Amino acid sequence: MRAVFLVFIWLWGLVAPAFGSDLTALARVVPDETRVEQSLGRVTLTIGLSQGVPYRVYTLAEPNQLVLEFSEVNWAGLEASDLETRSAGPAHVGKLAPGWSGFVLELRGPFQIEESAVVTGDALARLTVTLKRTSQEEFAAASGLPSTSVAMLRSAPATASDDDDFVVVIDPGHGGVDPGAERGGVREAELMLMMARELRDGLRRAGGFDVHLTRDDDLFVSLPARATMARRLKADAFISLHADALESGYAEGATVYTLSKEATDAASALLAERHNRADMLGGVDLGGQEDEIAAILLDLARLETTPRSAALAGSVLDGLKGVGARLNSNPQRAADFAVLRSADVPSVLVEVGFLSSERDRIELQSPEKRGRIIDGLVQGIESWAESDEAERARMRQ
Repeated sequence: MRAVFLVFIWLWGLVAPAFGSDLTALARVVPDETRVEQSLGRVTLTIGLSQGVPYRVYTLAEPNQLVLEFSEVNWAGLEASDLETRSAGPAHVGKLAPGWSGFVLELRGPFQIEESAVVTGDALARLTVTLKRTSQEEFAAASGLPSTSVAMLRSAPATASDDDDFVVVIDPGHGGVDPGAERGGVREAELMLMMARELRDGLRRAGGFDVHLTRDDDLFVSLPARATMARRLKADAFISLHADALESGYAEGATVYTLSKEATDAASALLAERHNRADMLGGVDLGGQEDEIAAILLDLARLETTPRSAALAGSVLDGLKGVGARLNSNPQRAADFAVLRSADVPSVLVEVGFLSSERDRIELQSPEKRGRIIDGLVQGIESWAESDEAERARMRQ
C-alpha cells in the first residue's frame, strides 16, 4: 500500500485571537501574498488568506500534483497563471463540495512534501508548503488520495425511487475546480449545468421519469462518484453531457459516445483521455487495478449493458435527427470514458457540440437552438425507455 503524506490542521484556535469576529466570514485569498518560488531542488508555495481555515495537503502521482483542500475560500482576484514556474504550474482553484474549496498545483517533476506550516501576522494567515525534489519512485510511494479527502467523502443519494418511474441520472460534465473547456467567454461546466436542468425539466414534463442530477451547482464531483450515484439510485439510464473544445483540427455538431476499451478513432481516444485526466484536478486517483475475478464479473455484467447502451445511443441520435439538430459527421462513437464504466447501468456521453466551433458556441447559447437539442434528447430517451422495457419484458417471459 502506498504511503500517504497527510496534514490536517485545525487553525481556528491558532489564529482566533488575531482575527476576532472576522472568523465568521468567508476566508479570502490575498493575491499579493500568494506565490510559488523555487530554489535549488525545492519548490515553495505560499497562500495568503484573510483568516485561518481548516485544510489538508497531499500529493498525487500520474500526473504529479500538490493538492490542498480548504474550508471554503473566496479565490477572487487570484490569477492562477501567475503562479507558474519552471518547476510548477499551472494551478487550478475552485469549489470541491458545499463548504470546501480546492487548490491543485501541477508539478513539473517529482517534489515530495518536506514541511507545511502556517504563520500569522499583519492580520493575515500565510500557509506555506515546501517541497523537495525526489525520485519519481519515492514520490509515488509517498503520494495517494487520503480516505478522508473531500473528493472521497462526497456521497450520492442512497435511496432509489419507490415507484415505477424510469430513473434517469443526468451528469453535467465538469464543475468546481474543473471548469472544462472555455472558449469565447463560455465555460463548459456552466453551460452543461444549464442544459442538464433543462433536460431534467423536459423529462419531467414528458412524465414517467424520476430524474436526478449528479450535481446541481458549480461543484466538483469525481468521475467514480458520478457513476456510483447512478448505481445507488438503481438508474435505468445515465446521460453525461459535455461540450468540448479541440486544441487542433475542427469538429462541430452533436456526437454520442458509448464505452469501449478501444476507441473508434484517434480523436475519440484523445477526448476520453482528456476527460478522464480532469478527475485529477479534484484530487481523485483513477488508478488501481481490478483483480481477475472482479474483471470477469464486470465483463459478464456488461454483456447485457453494452447492447442496451448502444441502443440508447442510437435512439438519442434518432431523437436529435428528428428535431433537426445538427450532428457531427461521425455522430456515434465509442471510447474509454471513465464516467461510463458502470457495468450495470446503460450509459452514454453526449457531446452536444464543440465550444471550439463558433457556430456550435453561438447555437448552444441560443435558448431556441438549445431547446431543439433538449427536445431531441427527451424524444430519444423516451423512445429508448419504451423499447428497452418491452425488450426486457420479453426476455423475462
